[in-house]
Amino acid sequence: MSGVPARVTYIGIGVRDLPVMRAFYERLGWDAGEGSSDGFVWFECGGTRVSLYPWHLLAAEAGVPAEGPHTAFRGITLAINCETEGRAREVLEAARAAGARITAEGVMHPHDVWSGYFADPEGNLWEVAWSPRSNRFDARGVLIDP
Repeated sequence: MSGVPARVTYIGIGVRDLPVMRAFYERLGWDAGEGSSDGFVWFECGGTRVSLYPWHLLAAEAGVPAEGPHTAFRGITLAINCETEGRAREVLEAARAAGARITAEGVMHPHDVWSGYFADPEGNLWEVAWSPRSNRFDARGVLIDP
């Protein structure tokens, strides 16, 4: 395998008031996914997962300022989950080779997810991730549960 997979597995939205935002999405009829908590919530959305995470924590994890000019954190990240940690490392390097700016080198986070972040030429943030709980895909590249 080479290059960056053409798939979006997670959309991470940085929010300023997580309880209000969670309640809004639940009012839409979305069910919070297993493992959601007072500090993080995710929803299954037809093969893509949408997560809500505190604005300042998501900015810090992605290695960008939470506030500032147009080039600062905008409150949203897109994610590419990978089958293995090794593959995630390869993808982050492929993004670097393609000219992406790495905003956060890959690390294992306390919530058992390895991830790193890159910015596209206009500053949109992409996370490259691997988790033992989110590492299976169907033939189309859609994330599936174990």
